[in-house]
Amino acid sequence: ISVTVMNPSGVWLNGAVSQMFHLMAVVCLACVVLKAIQLYWRKRKLLKIFKSFPGPPTHWLYGHLQMLQQEDELDNTASWAEKYPHCHPVWLGGFLVFLWINHPEYAKAVYIGSDLTSSFALCSSIGQGLLILNGPKWFQHRRLLTPGFHYDILKSYVTMMADSVHVMLDKWEQLITQEKSVELFEHVSLMTLDSIMKSAFSYQSNCQTDSDNLYIQTVRDLSLMVYLRIQTPLHHNHLVYWLSSEGRRFHKACRLAHHHTDKVIRERKEFLKDERELEKIQRRRHLDFLDIFLSAKDENGAGLSDEDLRAEVSTFMFEGHDTTASGISWLLYCMALHPEHQQRCREEITEILGDRETMTYTTMCIKETLRLYPPVPAIARELSAPVTFVDGRTLPKGLNSFRTTCLYYSLQVFDPLRFSPENSAERHSYAFLPFAAGPRNCIGQQFAMNEMKVALALTLLRFEFSPDPAKPPIKIPQAILRSKNGIHLHLKKLQ
Repeated sequence: ISVTVMNPSGVWLNGAVSQMFHLMAVVCLACVVLKAIQLYWRKRKLLKIFKSFPGPPTHWLYGHLQMLQQEDELDNTASWAEKYPHCHPVWLGGFLVFLWINHPEYAKAVYIGSDLTSSFALCSSIGQGLLILNGPKWFQHRRLLTPGFHYDILKSYVTMMADSVHVMLDKWEQLITQEKSVELFEHVSLMTLDSIMKSAFSYQSNCQTDSDNLYIQTVRDLSLMVYLRIQTPLHHNHLVYWLSSEGRRFHKACRLAHHHTDKVIRERKEFLKDERELEKIQRRRHLDFLDIFLSAKDENGAGLSDEDLRAEVSTFMFEGHDTTASGISWLLYCMALHPEHQQRCREEITEILGDRETMTYTTMCIKETLRLYPPVPAIARELSAPVTFVDGRTLPKGLNSFRTTCLYYSLQVFDPLRFSPENSAERHSYAFLPFAAGPRNCIGQQFAMNEMKVALALTLLRFEFSPDPAKPPIKIPQAILRSKNGIHLHLKKLQ
């Protein structure tokens, strides 16, 4: 006969564990129910707000996401703009909605009639830099940074930009011996990173001659991951996303990008510890971007925190090379598609070599490329105050708006004369805004335009290029406008 003796403490422990799990289950169920109620009331509120804004049919859960797949997004948004010429809602899932603005008067109301706060929170992978800051801190950083984009400073950067372009073109000379098309986007991205590192950060990266560049790949991964997060409604919830494998991968990519930024800042700080080097910098008429932030002091004499420094450097390193790389790559593609415009620009550049201020026709071609292939296809903002549009409809504080950077994207013919002085004078001032508008316009727009002019001028003087009909680019809008399969062009060296 066997006798089992129950340990009273063991029975109590099992009961306590069972009660704990039961309590946890009740709490979790209550949280789910509360969240469902919250989402229900949020949906009702949003539907009421957007009742006066008709738009394309939407799925109750996915919204318009199924019509915003990468390869179809630009075509669908262009067709919606024709059907809803002022604005329309775009649902990114069942509970996140933006007002997509298609009319310049609506754009003007959003840019001027309201103080805009940060960009779409899901996209803030680079920290709280100038791009997504708001309030007094944004104003403080913008005021500190503005001297770094003074005309004289930007003019001094042209030589460094040209050096970076020459390195890229030398590489292309080696590649064209293979008698096949060259994929440009990767090379241009390395060139623009090299250029901004030299000019804005006084940092010799040698990234164009290194066999692999982890930072470029990390930036590309971050762009894709932001896009995929937007496309997955469940991941709009921060907790769910950070607990997912995709969220952990995103966090790892952010760490890699920040490691690159921290290295630049750390080496610059070490360099400035040398008193002789510090005196040289202080004697300059203008400081570069990084030196401005390293020497910045508030009214109490305190410098920027390490976190603020990293955020600003990350913002300008990320935005300053990636968007310009997109613009230059698509510009070269447009020149390849339209040899008559390519030749006219080449002739203009040859005639006025050294005087880039008078590149009139070339500048018109750049603007027409930015219209057809905007590096940043849309700008997302959250309103910090209500906006009333010209027709009396309103959008309350806290709502999001998407604004396309060009409001006549549907005109697909490449015609630089759209930007002649006569035609520009007749165009609404808010119809073409590749660098946004208002107080939060792109602080680096002249830097970008200078770099595009330098890159195009030097490339046209060395190469003639034509498209590869077997590999047409497939436009995909992520954080910037990319090509799914790259941009492949045939290059022919000029004698």
